Amino acid sequence: MQIYDTVAAMRHACRAVQRKHDEHHFLGLVPTMGALHAGHLSLVQRARRECECVAATIFVNPLQFAPGEDFERYPRDAEADCLLLEAGGVDLLFLPSVEEMYPSGAKSTVDVADLSERLDGAYRPGHFRGVATVVAKLFHIVEPDAAYFGQKDAAQVAVLRQMIRDLNFGVKLIACEIVRDSDGLALSSRNQYLSAVERTEALALPRALTAMQTAIDSGQREPEKVLQIGKDILQQEPGVALEFLQAVDPETLESVPSIVSGTLIAMAAKIGRTRLIDNLLTV
Repeated sequence: MQIYDTVAAMRHACRAVQRKHDEHHFLGLVPTMGALHAGHLSLVQRARRECECVAATIFVNPLQFAPGEDFERYPRDAEADCLLLEAGGVDLLFLPSVEEMYPSGAKSTVDVADLSERLDGAYRPGHFRGVATVVAKLFHIVEPDAAYFGQKDAAQVAVLRQMIRDLNFGVKLIACEIVRDSDGLALSSRNQYLSAVERTEALALPRALTAMQTAIDSGQREPEKVLQIGKDILQQEPGVALEFLQAVDPETLESVPSIVSGTLIAMAAKIGRTRLIDNLLTV
């Protein structure tokens, strides 16, 4: 695995790869913020199966953290992450500094209007502007044929798909299934913040999703009634502070009048100081 820490060097390496091969989905990109777990590695595995060359990035992006969020304490272990990515078959790794990604005097950002203010965006002002900006920069640097993101960040997936369409990026965004622990909790770098008690409390999130899907399977299609089932379960756990629970169109993130196959049911909640998200696409 080759590791680069400057934009110029990473761009040169990626273009050298592209010049040698001209195949559909030859170069795959897996952007991460590090603190890697099996969910991240599943993205690498998918990219490895579908692409001849796999590039990954590790960058904790300050632009997507609002004041008072956990940027400073966000888990970082670059050495361990590099070993995992190399073992997973990553060919090229971009590991830039904040100064490299945002040089002094940089002023431009990417704002995907409307979508960036829905779901998580309504509670984290500026978050998706930071996400869209850094991903746009990575797309320009790497010029991948395909980019792999986790479905757990469903609102992020919708925002980035819109950005790709609007800015004519020549990349296909591939959303990969949520990876869960054996107890059902969606894997997240932030799970390590949870105490043993909070970890048990957090299981209310997947429990609520399962109950809502069961109701849908039984024929319930009214969003308010389905969402109330989830809310009732979450309210039974006093350590869970629900931020939002919504049934929306997965592309527009707008509320739906009726739940159909493929409706996104998304939630965010705080367990202690830790904010977790989870979702399902109805079947």
